[in-house]
Amino acid sequence: MRLLLSFMKRFRDVFLGVVIGALAVTGMMAAVANDGSQPDSLKPPFSVRNMAILRQARAIMELYHVDADKLPGEQKLFYGAMKGMVSAAGDPYTRFVDPSQLKEESIEMEGQYGGVGMYVGQRDGKVLVISPMEGTPAHRAGLKPMDEIVKVNDKVVVGMAQDEVVNMLRGQAGTKVTVWVRRKGKDEILKFNLVREVIKVKSVRYSLLDGGYAYVRLAHFTQTSGQEMREAVSWARSKGAKGMVLDLRNDPGGLLNAAVDVASCFLNDGDLVVSTRGRVERANEAMYASGGVKYPGPLVVLINEGSASASEIVAGALRDHKRAKLVGTKSFGKGSVQTLFNLPDGAGMYVTIARYYTPSGKMIDKVGLEPDVKVRGEPNEDPKKDVQLKRALEVLKKGR
Repeated sequence: MRLLLSFMKRFRDVFLGVVIGALAVTGMMAAVANDGSQPDSLKPPFSVRNMAILRQARAIMELYHVDADKLPGEQKLFYGAMKGMVSAAGDPYTRFVDPSQLKEESIEMEGQYGGVGMYVGQRDGKVLVISPMEGTPAHRAGLKPMDEIVKVNDKVVVGMAQDEVVNMLRGQAGTKVTVWVRRKGKDEILKFNLVREVIKVKSVRYSLLDGGYAYVRLAHFTQTSGQEMREAVSWARSKGAKGMVLDLRNDPGGLLNAAVDVASCFLNDGDLVVSTRGRVERANEAMYASGGVKYPGPLVVLINEGSASASEIVAGALRDHKRAKLVGTKSFGKGSVQTLFNLPDGAGMYVTIARYYTPSGKMIDKVGLEPDVKVRGEPNEDPKKDVQLKRALEVLKKGR
């Protein structure tokens, strides 16, 4: 049987991790039967026996549960079953979202929402902070990449799905939320009292450091990141910068097309930026740099454990094409592609359809990128106190 998948691309590569891509489904997966038998798309999703057990389980709940009169209606029970079926895949990034959840997430994709300002991911059953966003409550309070979230308000979240935890962190601006985390090297659980704000995603900022070197900080890959990066490198060239440090530390990623646009500022036309490989033919793609090199000068890229997804794509491409050295610590290792399949009732399914590979063929997912120059440390607002940035500048000067 030959599987046919018809869909139209709409978005790619978003965070939270997160979402890394979204497609509006205009067709459903269907199998073409050559022997005249019933197509797979018309068959029941489970065997007759399992469907009967499901009906029996619901009947038992309605008949014997002490609060049977308070049980949710069919729609909520159905959504619960959907979540269970999808989560059984064992992939934290493949998930079912009901219509209300999908609507909330679309608000975030538009660039602002009420929350504490941090991206989270799931690994080995733990919900981890990928990175706090600069200037947000989470960043100001001191939350760090790889902090394990164990409790939100009075609710222990160990073992919960990441989207459930994210929903608990979101809320109306001005409301309070308490987050407890377990941090490597600390014996006690750390408590953070936060006040939610309207989170506005900022992208690129830049400055000229002592010695005439440009510093460009990319906090998140948004739809405007490519244009903002072009403006940044144009500014650097106008200042006669001797070299550039591209800071991708604590950058959780974002839109895939933004990653290609940013990488294109430093690569030649036609250079491979990233490829994706999956089961379905449409999931196998290769994306190339275009538009011409905007900045041909010496370049060093800063990465750490908070650099994920689109950040790893850019860093991997620049290193593979020998355009930059990587300085810092090993990146997060989020290199899978999620596609949003919109369902008829307004719900949706994010499904991992492929994995990212750097131009040299290196898989990013669950592996991450090792830096060329390993330096421990944390970002610091004062460049003179930022150990990793100082080392990056040394590498730049040495390479001139």
